[in-house]
Amino acid sequence: MTQTVIRIGTRGSPLALAQAHEVAGRLATAHGIALERFEIVVIRTSGDRIQDRPLSEAGGKGLFTKEIEEALIDGRIDLAVHSMKDMPTLLPDGLEIVSLLPRADVRDAFISLRWPTLAALPAGARLGTSSLRRSAQIRRSRPDLVIVPLRGNVQTRLRKLAEGEADATLLAVAGLDRLGMADRITSPISVDEMLPAVAQGAIGIEIRSNDSATRTLVTAIDDAPTARTVGAERAFLARLEGSCRTPIAALARLDGGSLHLRGEILSPDGRTVHSGERTVEVGHAITAAIDLADALLAAAGPKFFEGLS
Repeated sequence: MTQTVIRIGTRGSPLALAQAHEVAGRLATAHGIALERFEIVVIRTSGDRIQDRPLSEAGGKGLFTKEIEEALIDGRIDLAVHSMKDMPTLLPDGLEIVSLLPRADVRDAFISLRWPTLAALPAGARLGTSSLRRSAQIRRSRPDLVIVPLRGNVQTRLRKLAEGEADATLLAVAGLDRLGMADRITSPISVDEMLPAVAQGAIGIEIRSNDSATRTLVTAIDDAPTARTVGAERAFLARLEGSCRTPIAALARLDGGSLHLRGEILSPDGRTVHSGERTVEVGHAITAAIDLADALLAAAGPKFFEGLS
């Protein structure tokens, strides 16, 4: 790239900043570029500003990306770093995700100051989360618990937990690892017990489609296995996504030349769940993801989504 400074757009939370710095470090190493050439540009998003209600009521995933993508389109930044689980499946015209870092731990983490596991929580205990997926999954497996809203970045939610707003909470293992806070995890939750969000644990880099110089820069650090698994999960999500009020979970895993995909959709109260899986050759992953989504849509029926809109 000919310019002196490479501008990386990101949200301003400690986790988002850690992810942006990781991208800068990987790019510097891959290309022999001095870290001083990278400028981290903090952009406050609508999702960061809205703290008084669940994001599903305010507009969904795009609230964490809209202002960053506007800065990318306007040329105020050269690339954007995102948590891929926050990314809508439909991107603005002229933008695309062209690189993903190696995926971190995909599991959810159970955190409590009193109880060792989710199963150990007594009936009536308050579990704090504002995630529609986590709420539905908990209501399905532990309908005896009370779900209370808990918004904010990782540090804010841990502080609220310590202040007694909830007896336990759930966070992504990957985020705590990246913040050097893995010691705060009381116990990780198996993916067999709680299927993670689509693309959980993955960091993506978004650029302008016509910016060939930045494309060359960032594709050098693209992790092909992560691109394959996240690509399948996002294809599954894209086929399903008709309502931001639908709890959706999916996880793809590679096994040699095969890809195994699990997916589920739930009602917000957790009483109804439709799930399935597919194992195919890697080259057929997207087709299989769409097929699985269609199967769940057929099983759920149109009234399932009408009731959530």
